[in-house]
Amino acid sequence: MKNLLFSLTCTTLLFALSACNDGGEPAEVEASPTVESVNASDNPPVAEGDYRPIDTDEALVETAVLAAPEASRAGAKVIGYNMAGEFVTLREGNNEFICLADDPNKEGFSAACYHKDMEPFMTRGRELREEGKNAQEIFAMREEEVKSKKLAMGETGSTLHIYYGDNATYDPATGSIPGAQYRYVVYMPYATAASTGLPESPVAPNHPWIMDPGTHRAHIMISPLAEGK
Repeated sequence: MKNLLFSLTCTTLLFALSACNDGGEPAEVEASPTVESVNASDNPPVAEGDYRPIDTDEALVETAVLAAPEASRAGAKVIGYNMAGEFVTLREGNNEFICLADDPNKEGFSAACYHKDMEPFMTRGRELREEGKNAQEIFAMREEEVKSKKLAMGETGSTLHIYYGDNATYDPATGSIPGAQYRYVVYMPYATAASTGLPESPVAPNHPWIMDPGTHRAHIMISPLAEGK
């Protein structure tokens, strides 16, 4: 029975990873590079448990920063598609995080925040995707550019935080998405199982492992169990 439960958990984890772009990054991180500025205002107070659709630019900002550590949310920059379908700067920031808002035109919910030093790396991915390159082509081109030091991807240990779920509604009073959960990525370029001591695939629920070992995209995957599990 324990083996069965473990197998089911790992299958669920790997299925979740299939929604990511070539390992770890949500595909939305590599959206259009076009950036504009818009102003966001505060929503009026609401009662706890009053779930609302994410259907305004203000709601996109409020839910995007949920992917960041709580102490960093107020100062994080927020980018992403607005309700008009334009890729814009939804809010300027003044700290180390850039948050990518949920795409209103896609099912479910997915927000991500990454260290600002990774912006050249993320921007390059957006540019290549805009040119029509697929995930494998983007991987190969950035691998070459990082190796040649043409492309920077931040300090070793830079992080990506992902908050995702099936439900695209939120509670403004508590700042939560019903059923959503976190996944964390710690970038360790060219790290391997031998250099870190981490396995190359999940060995138990809630345990870290290394993905894309030996490449520029080597990163530690951490997928906390969903609440109540």
